[in-house]
Amino acid sequence: MAFSRPKKRFYSEDELYEYAVGALSRRMRTVAELKRLFRQRVDEPESEYGKTLIELVIRRLKDRGYLNDSQYAAYFSSLRRDNQKFGRMRVVTDLKAKGMHSDVIDKALDATYEGVSEEKQAREYLRKKRLVKPKDQKQAARIFRQLARGGFGPRTIFSILKKWDVDEETLTELESEST
Repeated sequence: MAFSRPKKRFYSEDELYEYAVGALSRRMRTVAELKRLFRQRVDEPESEYGKTLIELVIRRLKDRGYLNDSQYAAYFSSLRRDNQKFGRMRVVTDLKAKGMHSDVIDKALDATYEGVSEEKQAREYLRKKRLVKPKDQKQAARIFRQLARGGFGPRTIFSILKKWDVDEETLTELESEST
């Protein structure tokens, strides 16, 4: 026996606003993330009416202080820096995936990573991941890739590997791999 799907329910402005407040009460979101959620709940989101409805609700949320991309970016980047010990490039990638504009990202990251030593941050990241001095070429490559995924630049990665006395041949191979 086949089950019929329930009819898709579309929201009015007030219902959409209440939905958004509920979504924001569970966790912070960017404007782009909310717009993605709204598109599923608005009849014809690409029509003029749908776009206007979405923008009205977004404006209402911003006016009441429930939605602020710059605060979100600052909070998100400080959590990534302090808790996960990620480097700057990883945080940029994550924020872009969330639909942030690059000027908002740049301002937030400049404030968050001001005075932070990238090499010290990378060492804390390695400590958090329980990675130790490599014994061979394979382990050195693993650490190199792990630091690159963590958002650290090649200069910082090579600086750490050189201090761990990784042989020049391995460093040259890793350098050719990174370009």
